[in-house]
Amino acid sequence: MEPPNDEPGPRDATTSKDAAASTDEADVAAVHKAVIASAIGNCVEWFDFGVFSAGVMTAIIGTVFFPEDAGGSASLRSFALIAAAFLARPFGGMFFGPMGDKLGRKRVLATTIMLMSGSTFMIGILPGYGTIGVAAPLLLLLVRLVQGFSTGGEYGGAATMIAEYAPTRRRGFFGSFLEMGTLTGYILGAGLVLLMDLALTTEAMHGWGWRIPFLLSLPLGLVGLYVRTRIEDTPTFQRMEEAGKKAQSPLKETLEHYWRVILMLIGIVFLLNVADYTLLTFMPSYLVDFLEMNDTTAQLITIGVEAVMIMVIVPLGALSDRIGRKPLLITAAVGYIVLSWPAFALMQTENAIGVALGYAIVGGLLVLILAVIAATFPAMFPTKVRYGAFAIGYNISTSLFGGTAAVLVGSLIDATGSNYVPAYYLMLAGLVALVPIMKIPETAGVPIEQAGELKAPEPAGSGAGSRA
Repeated sequence: MEPPNDEPGPRDATTSKDAAASTDEADVAAVHKAVIASAIGNCVEWFDFGVFSAGVMTAIIGTVFFPEDAGGSASLRSFALIAAAFLARPFGGMFFGPMGDKLGRKRVLATTIMLMSGSTFMIGILPGYGTIGVAAPLLLLLVRLVQGFSTGGEYGGAATMIAEYAPTRRRGFFGSFLEMGTLTGYILGAGLVLLMDLALTTEAMHGWGWRIPFLLSLPLGLVGLYVRTRIEDTPTFQRMEEAGKKAQSPLKETLEHYWRVILMLIGIVFLLNVADYTLLTFMPSYLVDFLEMNDTTAQLITIGVEAVMIMVIVPLGALSDRIGRKPLLITAAVGYIVLSWPAFALMQTENAIGVALGYAIVGGLLVLILAVIAATFPAMFPTKVRYGAFAIGYNISTSLFGGTAAVLVGSLIDATGSNYVPAYYLMLAGLVALVPIMKIPETAGVPIEQAGELKAPEPAGSGAGSRA
């Protein structure tokens, strides 16, 4: 043990070894600040989704900003706007990601959180179709594109910040808080819409009440900005910068040397996105529009399942520090292949308990993924290109399969008349993701500064439980 500060003395070999090992263990207070700063950005992002995708809100948005004779249902028009925003995400990833590798994680994340919250706020003040005509949906589309562009730089940086701050032995534990921010933001958004829908008359909700949740995103973003400006950049980035090892052209190096890893990331994120956006974006409207469930009951089931997911996500993240990330990812992929159809069969029973149980199966498998992705994905790439490579791969996959999930599944249900379309899509995603999950190296126990190298070291110890 190192001598106390007031008792200086020579260090023996054991002391030196302990001191060297402690360089990986960041200051606890700094780690906590980094986790909060990162998670609050995810909270802002998913507050927007929680508000925008609530069953009553999709119907309102689809009628306020579009003419009465517009094609498709009001909900599908809203989902199309969600999908449009995702078109901008890869561009945001390519812009903000490499910038984060050159300028640092902190500066870029301060920018993205204000763009995200500001865009959501703007929806709350936009005039509707009845006031400015065709300009209304065009302005709404523009705002959604800005939101998607900024979000493209958010998640990769937030996950990178936590991974680079967290101690190696607890990277899964701390990383799980990022997705707790996702679930918390979603519950806050959906819960606020539910409370307002119950408190206001239909006329008031459609006339002005729907704007309030969007307006509240701005103060939430300002809180996030304050927290993010109070922390230092990650120790890992600072050491790389001091050593002069930053990539001269992060984007070029990423695309030249790490495209294979990016493809594997895209495959895994395919499952994550199909599950995530089906459950959190599409399902509230699915329960109402296709299963003809009462709005309030559907929202209560959704919020209840999300609340349980929040309760278990951190223990699951901690479990991954002991047994590894891959066992949880493999379980989720196989689970979606095997259990998706039975889960949706339960939802067809028209019984609230059966619907809740089926929804819980889909959510339970999703939380296995959410608990480990913030520790898994950043560790797939080296420090010098981590932010950019992660952001590019993640957002290409999210653009292709996340933002389109609600529109695609909803349209296929309309075309085929089958309420099992979401189950088939989840089964396909599980099959696709299982291949790259099996191929990626296990990085639990690998220091983040060594993870992601083309020849990364094996985890310390012979078993997952003994990893340093």
